[in-house]
Amino acid sequence: MVKSYRHGAAMAVLAFAMTQASGTALAQAAPAPQDASTPQDSTAQANPDAGEDIVVTGTRIPVPGLTSSSPVASVGEQQIKLQSALTIEDFSTKIPQLSGGVRQGSQGSDAFGAQVLELRNFGQSRSLVLIDGTRAAPFSFRNSVDVNAIPASLIKRVDVLTGGAAAVYGADAVAGVVNFILNDDYEGIRGTATSRLSTNGGAQYGGSLMLGTTLGDRGNVVVAADYTQRDGIRAGQRDWAATPNQTIPSIGGVFTDVASGRRFGYTDDGAFTTNPSATSNVSASYPLISPLKRINVAALFKYEITPQIEYYGRAMYTNTRTEETGTPGATPASVSRVVSISQTNPFLTDAIRNQLTFVGGAAQVNVSRSLAELGLVTYETERNTLQFQSGLRGPLTDATRWTVYAQYGRSTENSLIRGDGLVNNAAGANNFASIVNTVNIFGPRQPGLGGALGTTLNGFNRKRDQFVTAATISGTSADLFSLPAGPIGFAAGVEYRRETASIDQDSALLSGNSYRQGVQAAYSGSFDVAELYGEMLVPLIHDTPLIRKLDIGGAYRLSDYNLFGTHGTWKVEANWEVDRNLRARGTYQRVLRTPNFGEFAASTSSLPFNNLVTVDRLKPRYGGDPCVLGTGDAAQCARFGAPAAGSTNSNAPGYLTGNYFYGGNPDIQPETGYTTTAGVVLTPTFLPGLNVTVDWYELDLRGAVGVIQPIAAITSCYVTNPTAGNPLCGLVTRNANGSFKDAFVNNQNLGRLLQRGLDITASYTLRADWLPGKGLRASYQGNVVTSYVIQANSTVAGIQCKGTFGATCSSDGTTLVQPAYRHTAGLGWLIDGGVIQFDWQRIGKVKSSATGSTETLSAQNTFDLSASHDFTDVITMSAGVYNMFDKKPPRVSSGGVFNTFPDTYDILGRTIGFSLTAHM
Repeated sequence: MVKSYRHGAAMAVLAFAMTQASGTALAQAAPAPQDASTPQDSTAQANPDAGEDIVVTGTRIPVPGLTSSSPVASVGEQQIKLQSALTIEDFSTKIPQLSGGVRQGSQGSDAFGAQVLELRNFGQSRSLVLIDGTRAAPFSFRNSVDVNAIPASLIKRVDVLTGGAAAVYGADAVAGVVNFILNDDYEGIRGTATSRLSTNGGAQYGGSLMLGTTLGDRGNVVVAADYTQRDGIRAGQRDWAATPNQTIPSIGGVFTDVASGRRFGYTDDGAFTTNPSATSNVSASYPLISPLKRINVAALFKYEITPQIEYYGRAMYTNTRTEETGTPGATPASVSRVVSISQTNPFLTDAIRNQLTFVGGAAQVNVSRSLAELGLVTYETERNTLQFQSGLRGPLTDATRWTVYAQYGRSTENSLIRGDGLVNNAAGANNFASIVNTVNIFGPRQPGLGGALGTTLNGFNRKRDQFVTAATISGTSADLFSLPAGPIGFAAGVEYRRETASIDQDSALLSGNSYRQGVQAAYSGSFDVAELYGEMLVPLIHDTPLIRKLDIGGAYRLSDYNLFGTHGTWKVEANWEVDRNLRARGTYQRVLRTPNFGEFAASTSSLPFNNLVTVDRLKPRYGGDPCVLGTGDAAQCARFGAPAAGSTNSNAPGYLTGNYFYGGNPDIQPETGYTTTAGVVLTPTFLPGLNVTVDWYELDLRGAVGVIQPIAAITSCYVTNPTAGNPLCGLVTRNANGSFKDAFVNNQNLGRLLQRGLDITASYTLRADWLPGKGLRASYQGNVVTSYVIQANSTVAGIQCKGTFGATCSSDGTTLVQPAYRHTAGLGWLIDGGVIQFDWQRIGKVKSSATGSTETLSAQNTFDLSASHDFTDVITMSAGVYNMFDKKPPRVSSGGVFNTFPDTYDILGRTIGFSLTAHM
């Protein structure tokens, strides 16, 4: 309590010192150059016209000529156009700092058609998404935002700030922020039709309409509507996705007469056999990319009520419909049980009768078969996302401004589950056992089975609400005083945020009475936070030898959570402009992330443990039993009663007999950490048009919330730390025969994430009379990771994850590839009315993070050729060939999804994009 009061007193003093302030709550980066077509470092904001807002991503202080102390990369409107972008994913995957996250190929997740951004492989919950400097509405329990809910047609610029920004924007900005700046000044009518077609099959197409008009000379209204449709792609449409070892129980069935032990069954083609195969393979029909339909509608407005008061806001609505496999994966339901087959069963052939032993008119038969007649497990999900914002702003004095706003966002999801059924009826009787004598269960593709056992489950209803209100005053001290180097810039404000979430499950999911869903718990939760924040920027020196300009600054935010206590985050920064050729910059910050709803509010749910060997998405979480594989410590294996090496198949579904339990933890505490950046900006006057930035960064997060997956617990217990007291051994239990029984995977404040690296950007525009056209533009943006250590738990040593792939080195189980190097490089030919652009993306070589593995994936290079041209004053056409050499994703032997990692690598192949725009 004393500490809380001290924080409050410190904040009050800071706020009092900033009694005059102005500006806007919007924190945006400086505009990228008008002809920029690749990500650029946003550093400077030109002096605006009187009355305009001055905004830089990473601060709320509006100062003319302000330069960013943090590394900020921008993607401009032209780059979005050159990618024939229908969605954010179409261009964001080219930004090296955006490591992976959830994409269109992320089958088996609970994102259901969303794209979720992830900065620096730090987990999707540690990247904050903003719209014009304020929080975007989340949709999931991870505080994640579906960025495709933002109309691509309305985006003016995207700023990616890396290095943390919690003191300015609040919790979750640990790895950084992604700020979408929308075009709220557009005037006219613009319609666009766009398509992206893969030469290997698969398409995405849609259109947009945007209208903007002034309200006299006092305001502006912009309305935009986008429609996007994506075709589904099956695994069989890509030769690299073939998975011959991904088997399921036989679709024709294997039948064993209990009395005699005789076995018979049917082939996949329906032929009777007494030597049946126990498995089938239908993986070619599994979805790689799910079909999706999306409608986005947005309106932006601002209106000057008086010269001192402007009314502004936005309204956004998105409807998304998709069909995905959901958490259990696409694998069809199956049965394995003894049933009573009547001697009068009408579906018995002579061949079947000869295999059965009837006693008292019935034979006891063990039936093992997939219920493929029910179809693949599919979640038909509809998500509605909306956000409303309304505020007032205006000048307080010539040097100060004020703003106050409130916003409300809601995301609702409803999902129907098809391809599943109920195990038991209302009376508790087994449904399959009750129909074996009235429906033909012998052989594949029996139409009666689907109707008798298949049930559409109501699935879940998921709701997420967010309310934010804030008031800020910001500006400079020019009205009162100025230092010799200029006036002091500052901002101060208050913010209140309340978040709620709930999920309701079908009764069959709550009780575990479905074939494939396990036990899915319903839960709800809420929290609120009241915050005070302030920033200050002090110009110390200007126009002296070796110091053309030197500014220092800082920020502080005091956050009082009703569930997580009171916390302070802060930032100190410096900007030193040596001369017009060289500038040095740096920041040091304390950052914080509060637990999301899935981490602190979720009840315990479960899936069958064997899903970790039958569901592609879950396979990275289990790697076999080291004791059976012969890689485990012999004494430890004996201590826990494990089977002998080579005695069984520990990767068979039958080896994992129990459940995989997961859920939240009400005792979870916020993560805290420190981020550091230091860099230089080179703008040599002897070579006009050249800009180079090099920034070193360090992200150090302690008490990171996470889970210890079975593969990590088992490896620690039996390979890397085979001691009797290793606490991780208890996370995976064994049966009396030594096979694995249950796994326990609940969220905890476990360990540490520590990453260091370099961000490098360069751009150069050459204009010369001897060049054809209007000139050439070269650009480069790269990320070099020099170290990335993940310590999953304080009881185990940290793992060096730089340049690796696999679940061992995933901070939240989403992005499974951590390359040490990535870049995007481009060369553009500027022509009258347009540009022709060649881009090169490279993802560096990675090696397996699995203990004892020597597998590597070679560096991947893809190339794009695109162009944009204004044919007339009203018609613009853009076109491109993306992944023009049809580079296939790298193949991984285990741990991937369909032999690769769709979270990182392009799975579409060569894609041709075309966009036609008419504007007036």
